[in-house]
Amino acid sequence: MTEVLYAPGLGYYSAGSTKLAARHTQNQAGLAGDFVTAPELSPAFGRTLAQQVAQVLADCADPKILEFGAGSGQLAHDILEELKTLGFQTRYEILELSADLKQRQQQTLAPWAEQVRWVDNPGPAFDGVILANEVLDAMPVHIVGFDQDGQAIEQGVIWTDDGFAWQSQPASERLTETLKARLPALPGYITELNLAAEAWIQQINDWLSKGVAFIIDYGFTASEFFHPQRHTGTLMCHIQHTAHDNPFFAPGLQDITAHVDFSAMAAAAHRSGLEVMGFTSQARFLINAGLATQAARLNRHEARALEKLVSEAEMGELFKVLAVGKQIDLPLMGFSHSDRRHQL
Repeated sequence: MTEVLYAPGLGYYSAGSTKLAARHTQNQAGLAGDFVTAPELSPAFGRTLAQQVAQVLADCADPKILEFGAGSGQLAHDILEELKTLGFQTRYEILELSADLKQRQQQTLAPWAEQVRWVDNPGPAFDGVILANEVLDAMPVHIVGFDQDGQAIEQGVIWTDDGFAWQSQPASERLTETLKARLPALPGYITELNLAAEAWIQQINDWLSKGVAFIIDYGFTASEFFHPQRHTGTLMCHIQHTAHDNPFFAPGLQDITAHVDFSAMAAAAHRSGLEVMGFTSQARFLINAGLATQAARLNRHEARALEKLVSEAEMGELFKVLAVGKQIDLPLMGFSHSDRRHQL
């Protein structure tokens, strides 16, 4: 998964294929790219998120925003535009692994050239906000589970005369301990462990002196993630707006993702000394943060797209928002109602 997504010049995120459908193409036939993200659906997403960002920035003396994996740059554009109307002018840094997406971001954010810069690492600890929208799902996962005897296994990849194929092998001691701590030994059960995402969450404690990280992604709490009916895991692939579960199809030309175990992410944050400050659905977060006010500014087409962001049948319930941070005492507006931390 690491190689087919990130190998220089060959991986999905390091090669030049169009990944995201731009906002202005979504009412046209034959969408470009492989998938659509929330910022591309409606400007109301970024504008509403900006209200929550502004609340945190106002509590910091010299704040900045650091966004991981900024996609087309549309989210940064909408946030900066809205912050300007709110009277905030802040530094905005982007850490992007994809060279072609970085180029696209630079075009989108040309009007904000004095405020935005691209960085290769988070730099020294800072006050402010970290944003990660659909970042954790693209971090490489371990495919693990139990064989018919209840022994922990990891799925490896081999090459055969017919192409790539799975091959089971005994799981490492670390994977075995982690898996058995989260899931009873169910013979034949396959799932994912995203240790890279857990390590990333723990590093937030080093990156922030004071502030909040907002992680927005599709996923579940542990009770849903490891549900007995989800016995084949959550690994999914996306190509030309089609989703399927075969990671060996078109390697390097399709996105490969896995749903996020938010309980594991919250536990990782807690282990590092971060405070888990809020957890809820994307729909509830946006409504709490003032989506209704932003919706009134939309035209008819934009309003229709907004439904996907909040509908339980679309992104509203499947996508969650997790906030972790430090040295921030104020209650975050995005979690003022229906905070689900107790479910983690």
